[in-house]
Amino acid sequence: MKRSVLLFFILALCAGLAPVQLHAQEVQGEQALRIPFVDLQIREPEGNQEVALSLQLLLILAVLSLAPSIVILMTAFLRISIVLDFVKRALSLQQVPPNQVLMGIALFMTVFIMWPTIMSIYDNAYVPFSEGEIGIEEAYGNFERPMRLFMFRQMRSNPSSIALFMRMSDLPRPNSLADVPTRVLIPAFILHELTVAFKIGILLFIPFIIVDMVVASILMSMGMIMLPPVMISLPFKLILFVLVDGWGLITQQLVASFGGF
Repeated sequence: MKRSVLLFFILALCAGLAPVQLHAQEVQGEQALRIPFVDLQIREPEGNQEVALSLQLLLILAVLSLAPSIVILMTAFLRISIVLDFVKRALSLQQVPPNQVLMGIALFMTVFIMWPTIMSIYDNAYVPFSEGEIGIEEAYGNFERPMRLFMFRQMRSNPSSIALFMRMSDLPRPNSLADVPTRVLIPAFILHELTVAFKIGILLFIPFIIVDMVVASILMSMGMIMLPPVMISLPFKLILFVLVDGWGLITQQLVASFGGF
């Protein structure tokens, strides 16, 4: 009797769960139908328009891969990063501050200096292009114009780098800055920034070299030849750097060296 009751209970339970399972399978089937299907095919282009679209896609991917180089070489990042590295070497510091910290400082200072240029690109190139008001060629022109203006402003007092690359390219003398091609302007700007950064680095090294020479002379006169002068001069250089507010002065002069501040 007990076995028959137990068997009846199991059969009733299975019968009750069957509709629930069928309903769950139907719900899962409906959800599975909503999953999008992505089909990627490689086929021959049907016309020149599809070829041009593929080339544009490859060009966009190439620009995205070169974006770090563009940020480093076409903005204020190049000069700032080199000067900060000179400061670290002039102070005879090995691990403090880490290179990641210096690069982070250079990056945010670059954003601060380039902010007017960034906003000009955003307002005149990105926003109209995203809203469909202008095409990609006009958007590229609106992007290129503020960058060229920024680079020209840095070289207005010494355009010798532009003249050098114009001669190497066998191009005629430009009547205005608008006649200078971008392919000439970018390497000229890079060379100019390297020159300016090294000039600033030399000026930074002079006071710290004097401290090293004074400490070395004192140690030599005391007969302490085996004691490394750097070990003794490092605290004095740090004290001097902190007393004159070295980070504040360097930051202020770096920002002022780009003009417009």
